[in-house]
Amino acid sequence: MIRPARPTVLSKLLDLLDILFAIEEDFVFDAGRQRQGLEMMLANDRGIVLVAEKDGQVVGMCSGQLMISTAEGGLSLLVEDVVVSGLCQGQGIGTMLLQALEEWGREKKITRLQLLADRKNNKGLDFYYKRAWQGTELICLCKRQSN
Repeated sequence: MIRPARPTVLSKLLDLLDILFAIEEDFVFDAGRQRQGLEMMLANDRGIVLVAEKDGQVVGMCSGQLMISTAEGGLSLLVEDVVVSGLCQGQGIGTMLLQALEEWGREKKITRLQLLADRKNNKGLDFYYKRAWQGTELICLCKRQSN
């Protein structure tokens, strides 16, 4: 079952982010920061966090945030944090999460979905390519702000 996340499952979402960040070279898991980010996402009406449940347990998640795209002349959806716990991978759960996120985006009238993926995560990249995601010539640049 795929449904919007509620604050009651924050600890499980943190467990899933820990799994995801272990594969991504650019991020280090920090439970306090990730909890803060999840709380912000759950309170954001321009975004959504979806969870997948199996046998009453949260086994996967993904999130998306609406953005205005000048290239599209409308809304695009930034997809983040697509992760399914190890024992449940390969069962179609990730696909169901993305389909539900796409449906949410259609309801919001988006014209494009976009995501960032670790270039060395071949398993993840294969997952997206098999679901009609395409690479672009764009690269991601990042600059940290000190507060």
